[in-house]
Parts: sequence; structure tokens; C-alpha cells
Amino acid sequence: MPLGGGTLDLSGRVPVLAVGSNQSPEQLAHKFNGTSWGAVPTIRVELTGFDSVYSSHISAYGSIPATLYQAPGTTVRLFVNWLNSDQLKHMHETEIGKGNYAFGMLNGVTIDAEVGPTLSQVHLYTSNHGALNHDGKPVPLSEIQASGRSWSAMVQTEAQHHVRDHLDPEKPLNDFILESIANPQIGCHRTDRLRLKSHAFTHRDWRILAA
Repeated sequence: MPLGGGTLDLSGRVPVLAVGSNQSPEQLAHKFNGTSWGAVPTIRVELTGFDSVYSSHISAYGSIPATLYQAPGTTVRLFVNWLNSDQLKHMHETEIGKGNYAFGMLNGVTIDAEVGPTLSQVHLYTSNHGALNHDGKPVPLSEIQASGRSWSAMVQTEAQHHVRDHLDPEKPLNDFILESIANPQIGCHRTDRLRLKSHAFTHRDWRILAA
């Protein structure tokens, strides 16, 4: 995060909310490997009225990914990645290219940052599959810090057990996960079944810009 004179130079960059693995330095280093991309300024923020929840789909590497969902009364701690135009184009390729996420702008929000400007709008990627359903409610990620949660959070293993129990309860969990990785058609079919009871992101101030 380039600092100069106690201030952060974010000129020409787009603020993109990181809801799941894009908060991880390792994930960003993997996506922007090499030196030609330059630094990605990343700032911790608190977002009110939303939470990081599990998406209603199975990724190509077998995990249950994250997405944002409206959660009145909750304040979640996330990160904002400030991307330049080349970095944003590349991020689109990794997020939108497989059809799992849409990119857009969320307005009318309250985002308090540790450094840099306070934001009332932010860009982000949201799942095209909706939020994972458990007993009629979305499922927050236990690994993501939040206050005021009214829904039961799960770690990744618990979310995997929930999905397995819903789709193929007799299958050992490791076998269930490995099948989704080894056979993309099985993973897609399972995602289609999960979507039948998913929670769509329908916030009134959400506008899709690319999908």
C-alpha cells in the first residue's frame, strides 16, 4: 500500500469491495503474479447493513465461495481493493469470465475506512447464483469478523457438510468434494440444485455494470 506524506494516493483507481478470497494477500498475489501489475492498495473497512455470506455455488476447486448480502443490523469488516484500469480488467477475467459473478456498483452505503476516504458507494462482484440457503436464511462466513449478526455463521467445512447433506447425504464428504472438482458437470448440476432455494441479491441501490 503506497503511502506518501501520511496520505494514500488513490487517484485513477476504482474501489472494489473484497467479500471473500480477494481479501487474501495470497489470492491477490496469485491473481496478479509477476511485477507488471504493480501494487494493489488494500484498505480495511467496516460496512454497515451487509454481511459476507456463502454463495449458492460450488467453485471449480471445490469450495463454497462468498458473496455479499444485505443484513440489517450487521456491521462486517472487509477490505477494499483499489484497482487501476489494467488490474480491474484482469479481475473481471477472473471473476466474470466463468459466469459466476456480476460486477456492479452499490450506492447509498456506509463504509468507514481505516485510511483513505469514507465511501458512500463501492464496486463489487456479486454471485449470479444468490446466497446459500440454510433454514430459510443466508449463511455468514465465520472467518469474516462482523458484529450484530442474527444468522448462524459457519466455517468452510460446516458449509461443505450442509451442502453435502442437502445434495447427497450418503456420500462421504471428501468424495463429494473431489467429485465436484474432477467432474465439472457434476459441480454445475449441484450448483443448479442449490440455486433453487438460494437468496437473490436484490438491493435497491445495486446496479450491474458487467456480467
